[in-house]
Amino acid sequence: MTEADRVMAARSAYVFALFARYARRYVARHFHAVRLANNNRPDLRGVGPVIVCATHAAWWDPLIFVLLHHALFSGRRGFGVMEQQALGRYGFMQRLGVFGIEPDAARGARRFLAVANGILRAPDNVLWVTAQGRFTDPRVRPITLRAGVAHLAKRSGSGLVLPLAVEYPFWNERPPQVLLRFGSPLAFDAATRVDGWNARLGAALEATADALAADACTRDPSRFETLIAGRTGIGGVYDGWRRAKAWASGRKAALAHEETR
Repeated sequence: MTEADRVMAARSAYVFALFARYARRYVARHFHAVRLANNNRPDLRGVGPVIVCATHAAWWDPLIFVLLHHALFSGRRGFGVMEQQALGRYGFMQRLGVFGIEPDAARGARRFLAVANGILRAPDNVLWVTAQGRFTDPRVRPITLRAGVAHLAKRSGSGLVLPLAVEYPFWNERPPQVLLRFGSPLAFDAATRVDGWNARLGAALEATADALAADACTRDPSRFETLIAGRTGIGGVYDGWRRAKAWASGRKAALAHEETR
């Protein structure tokens, strides 16, 4: 049994579904909403394996990936990668399809490519990757990537790379938003050099992040599909006063500052 076989065998669809439900409640408590750009659900019918290559804005990214996979790609098996030391502290994540690497060691790169190539041999698998390799502000340009995804896209036969931009801005509520946008897919291509792949993918991520930033600056919820509606209002005494006023007048308290969710 290969390392990739062991990673795939450790994943439990049941545990993944349970964790996705937990993650949905947890994220809803900490954010006003999780929003996907309008008309932006990828159509993966008839598509082979997929690499979702995302910007890496914050600690929240893995939880958001779980929610997105459960919401959009539930008919496929999802896998992810994290630092081996961190995975050692959260061993249950192997049941979610997560495998560990040593990010700054040559053997870590070799393990990543070996396991990821094995995962991408199955046509229904999705590999979620943050190719920047570290937390990076979404406005930083150029977007620089490690070469792992480029090697996979060159080696892995048929399939797609999906760019994904993620932001966590504050709008008009106390909790922040989660804003998401997929870019145009890139077909795996063995003829393109690794440095060429990195340039293509970096440009695709920049275009996707720029489009998301333009939507984010409008603070307009109508530009997005709301995947999860979370917390509203300011909290504390102020919201308590508004609830009391609404109760006294026989109305339901409207705590959100936005007209639509």
